[in-house]
Amino acid sequence: MNSKWVLLVDTVDKIGLIHQITGVLHRHNINIDKNTEYVDKAQNLFFMRSEIEGDIEQQQLLDELHQIIPSAHVQLKPMAKKNIVVLVTKEAHAIGDILIKHQFDALNANILAVVGNRDNLQGLVEKFDIPFHYVSHEGLSREEHETAVQATIDQYQPDYLILAKYMRILTPQFVESYPSQIINIHHSFLPAFIGANPYKQAFERGVKIIGATAHFVNNNLDEGPIICQNVIPVDHSDSWQQMASKGRDVERTVLANALRLVLDDQVFVSGNKTVLL
Repeated sequence: MNSKWVLLVDTVDKIGLIHQITGVLHRHNINIDKNTEYVDKAQNLFFMRSEIEGDIEQQQLLDELHQIIPSAHVQLKPMAKKNIVVLVTKEAHAIGDILIKHQFDALNANILAVVGNRDNLQGLVEKFDIPFHYVSHEGLSREEHETAVQATIDQYQPDYLILAKYMRILTPQFVESYPSQIINIHHSFLPAFIGANPYKQAFERGVKIIGATAHFVNNNLDEGPIICQNVIPVDHSDSWQQMASKGRDVERTVLANALRLVLDDQVFVSGNKTVLL
């Protein structure tokens, strides 16, 4: 039975890679609906994303591709909605946008649950018939709280965790449990103004633009591989509170664009950078 998949290949660049890969697909009678590739000449790395269709024997295809390019990182993913869990604190704009897109089937994902360290957003989430789990951090160490959060998340086995203005710094142990699976929206144009209250930092510095950055989370605060960014102009008359208000629109847009790219399997993580195909 014909099915649709996304084939992702990244490896050291060499002559003939596209011919080798497409030759394997041809031998398996697999049609290529769309193909994009990129070569990072500075690092001598090759990236290729193919949307393919056919009667695909997954393991057989992967085995043959590894035979011809043994050092390659090869992924074969079905073209299907991803399963996500969203983490929130108090701010509604990011989760609200995600919930509306999900409601109208404009998000290539199934929201399995929302987890909050406060219960401010429970009513909003439940209006969309999505389970909300309130896991309070009060009276707990960071590690104890994360253990409780992780137990809740792992009931669902999501493909990705989305930090929709989740205002908690994650421990290395938590991050390592979900490698390249945690996506955060940070309210500044990174690498500027990392950490807490970046709008106040920006105001005090007298910036003329503010922005937002969606990135994968790693163990360095706000320094994970960047997926998507954007900016808007501000001026001397804006207070930091006005900057924060204006910035919420950018945060929504940037997070939405990042989710589209990740959920459609268009993002390669390469070191501390991303390649978008």
